[in-house]
Amino acid sequence: MLQAVVNRLLMKIMNINGLTAHDLQRQVDNGAQFIYFAYTISLIVVTFKRTSGVYLMQQTENRAVRGIPYTMISLLLGWWGIPFGPLYTIESIRTNMRGKDVTDEVMATVAGYMQFEESQQNKKAGHS
Repeated sequence: MLQAVVNRLLMKIMNINGLTAHDLQRQVDNGAQFIYFAYTISLIVVTFKRTSGVYLMQQTENRAVRGIPYTMISLLLGWWGIPFGPLYTIESIRTNMRGKDVTDEVMATVAGYMQFEESQQNKKAGHS
């Protein structure tokens, strides 16, 4: 069950290319971060503020460049809602300049999985 939850979380993380939980921990220890971006779409009286998937970003990657597609969506489609379109669009653009860091949240889940995996291995070793 826990494995399924972790797999679902990791499926929402872009560009991890099959890295294990231990690999992700090493990446973060070396300065990588988990980042998401925001975008806004407005339909006159209805405004939607949404987020991208989570990206594993290396220190050398430019977050603002990665956020450009989401900023463009907001610039083209976000302004038109009354009254929240302009407000949410500005918030989305501000978020996309640096991305929103969710490394702590992702790594808390990964660390919980790693502890669970370790306890399962210890149980198996104890019964052998």
